[in-house]
Amino acid sequence: MRPKERRDSGQSDLLRSRLDAIIDMDHALVKLARTIDWPFLEQRFGAVYEDKPGRPPLPTRLMAGLAILKHTYDVSDEVLCERWVENPYYQFFCGEEFFQHRLVFDRSSLTRWRQRMGDELQALLQESLAVATKTEAIKPSDLNRVIVDTTVQPKNVMFPTDARLLNRAREILVRLAQRCGIKLRQSYARVGKFALIKHQRYAHAKQFKRANRALKKLKTYLGRILRDIGRKRGGHADLLQEIALSRMLLRARRVLDQKQRQHGRKVYSLHAPEVECIGKGKAHRPYEFGVKVSVATTLTHAKGGQFVAHVKALPGNPYDGHTLAAVIPEMEKLVGNVSLRRRPS
Repeated sequence: MRPKERRDSGQSDLLRSRLDAIIDMDHALVKLARTIDWPFLEQRFGAVYEDKPGRPPLPTRLMAGLAILKHTYDVSDEVLCERWVENPYYQFFCGEEFFQHRLVFDRSSLTRWRQRMGDELQALLQESLAVATKTEAIKPSDLNRVIVDTTVQPKNVMFPTDARLLNRAREILVRLAQRCGIKLRQSYARVGKFALIKHQRYAHAKQFKRANRALKKLKTYLGRILRDIGRKRGGHADLLQEIALSRMLLRARRVLDQKQRQHGRKVYSLHAPEVECIGKGKAHRPYEFGVKVSVATTLTHAKGGQFVAHVKALPGNPYDGHTLAAVIPEMEKLVGNVSLRRRPS
């Protein structure tokens, strides 16, 4: 079901004052809210939803406005929710007519909305360039020449040691098994925690034989949990819980079977299996864990600054020179300029 979009009714309330009557209408966020083409974003993001019965999603202006505010002020979802309740300019920017004393959305809705939109989030970048052109912060000719470079977008994950991944996989499987009503013989919570601590201490002291014995214990505990769930697993639990358990079982088996120096894909994070290990040759950080991304910026410094013309995730860690064939056509389509000069960086 498509979201039920909000429209300014222009009506007043006897007990409440409208936001446009109590805030400064010359504020930067107010001017930006009036410049953005919200119907364009509603059309692009609304096409992602399917016409199915059920509860309607949150309005597009609310979710898109929150995404813009999050990246403008570089804050987390939790901080954004706190500021939204306190700041009337944030609420006006997201389409509210009256001041709200409580959140009208859940914090997890931000994550689910970003996952649902996927590649359609490029519409926010496209609209930002359109707003910059309307306000004369950038000229269309400034987009004729761009710089395309790749970097690593690090994920917010802990350093993926084998011992930590094994213990974390065991903890998650035990929790999911309890939700599905599976009674395990043993959870190995106490001994697993001690084995992880011993491995970290032995590895720090360079006592690798003892560290490997603690690592073997962690593998044994995880293997027992996998076999115990496989024996007692049934189809009586909730469907969503069964799907979550099946996914985690596959990832846990991959963690258990993978080797330290194996070739090919490895699991570096259980909640984000798309994370890759990329070496950039930095002395202070030899390896970074994330996904390679391509970023295109304007070559010249425009009146409003240097703008980002295109961003694209590149899973699989491709060679930098092989990414231009896919990036440049998408950038020309996004910007609306087919006269980009293709020069090697």
